[in-house]
Amino acid sequence: MSGLLVAGTTSDAGKSIVTTGLCRAFARRGISAAPYKAQNMSNNSMVCIDRDGSTAEIGRAQWVQARAARVAPEPAMNPVLLKPGSDRRSHVVVMGRPAGEVSATDFATGRRHLARAAHAAYDDLAGRFDVVVAEGAGSPAEINLRTSDYVNMGLARHAGLPVVVVGDIDRGGLFAAMFGTLALLEPADQALVAGFVVNKFRGDLDLLRPGLAQLTALTGRPVHGVLPWHPDLWLDSEDALDLDGRRGTDTARVRVAVIRLPRISNFTDVDALGLEPALDVVFASEPRDLADAHLVVLPGTRATLADLAWLRERGLDSALRAHARSGRPLLGICGGFQMLGSTVSDPDGVEGDPGASAAGLDLLPVTTTFTGDKVLRLPTGEALGAAATGYEIHHGRVVRADGAEEFLGGARSGRVFGTMWHGSLEGDDLRAAFLAEVAGIEPSGVSFPAARERRLELLADLVEEHLDVEALLALAREGAPPDLPVLNVGGVR
Repeated sequence: MSGLLVAGTTSDAGKSIVTTGLCRAFARRGISAAPYKAQNMSNNSMVCIDRDGSTAEIGRAQWVQARAARVAPEPAMNPVLLKPGSDRRSHVVVMGRPAGEVSATDFATGRRHLARAAHAAYDDLAGRFDVVVAEGAGSPAEINLRTSDYVNMGLARHAGLPVVVVGDIDRGGLFAAMFGTLALLEPADQALVAGFVVNKFRGDLDLLRPGLAQLTALTGRPVHGVLPWHPDLWLDSEDALDLDGRRGTDTARVRVAVIRLPRISNFTDVDALGLEPALDVVFASEPRDLADAHLVVLPGTRATLADLAWLRERGLDSALRAHARSGRPLLGICGGFQMLGSTVSDPDGVEGDPGASAAGLDLLPVTTTFTGDKVLRLPTGEALGAAATGYEIHHGRVVRADGAEEFLGGARSGRVFGTMWHGSLEGDDLRAAFLAEVAGIEPSGVSFPAARERRLELLADLVEEHLDVEALLALAREGAPPDLPVLNVGGVR
């Protein structure tokens, strides 16, 4: 049984990047590696096929990491997925299937069953793969949550995993964050922390070396490498921390505005548009942001009714209607599509309040009703003369009016399009046909699947060049070295 936990000083420190890169580096060596994250909190998810042939839902990051490892994604790789619907409550997915809700107050006592499911999934993967590369969540030094933790040091203690801590030097305060992360842990946890990795370094490495040497001297742990900042490292995202990073080239001539909903989900639907040289893709949250947009995308959401109310509060509903009336194209995806219909109803309180309903923007002839059963599908079909694929993850059931034009499981009326299929724009033929239809753009020849593979290869190249992969593999196989020193900060221990 071999495994390694990639933890981080903060969220977005680079855990996903390092985990993904190691998965591909190990795969290059002929090692069967499984990515794993005990618990994700993300509204970016994917549909995969479970080992019994049924459909299941997992975090997008673990789906991509499985692609990096060249193995089939499965729910054991992300056994617990929390999909926030508000600041205090999240929809729970366990082993790929809906499992009720959890609140912020449940951290201490209400998650033991989730811990059992997560650890059982890890044990299962460890029995079937050569190495499990586990990704932590947030920081292992969230000491207020340690007693109920099963994602960071709780997982490491369960499986005896060695831990490497990743820090983002681009944010500043790297050495304090790394030292402090280790120092805040109890001795038994510290015994598993075996080293550090620096992420997003810019500049002359010789200027950094004295600090790395001092960190090793102070902690007794090596730095296993320094990953450089690279402009082309853009992987499918797990959360909304980097939404501002999708901009077109200087030669882009068609502006695409994506509505930045408060509870936006599966915003990776527009990643493929971001690769098109003729498009400038920006995220928008004010009516004025739509003024010069040719195409507007209303993306998915974990809380359709709440985000529909948000649109109205900000005057974006009127801006979207004006955009459509002007004859400019509008695309709604999943929850965004549902908002474009005449009504949205939630009789059973799937999203929150039983009996809640609201008028939609009335731009498409459809109605939506939420039901308790979640739809998970991998549909295929055709639109605009091109083959199309995608994935469906939704509680809303959409009914088209008689005679309404169908479009990818949704509807079309003139230049207003709505689809229930996430990921359809990742298909090169469908994306080319859609852009020709709405903007008269000739096919660019850009391949999204090929671009994703190039990014994975680039990441693996950087990991191979700048990290001590063999040392990390040895850690995974042999565990943390014995007798690692325990930091005694201020005489607390």
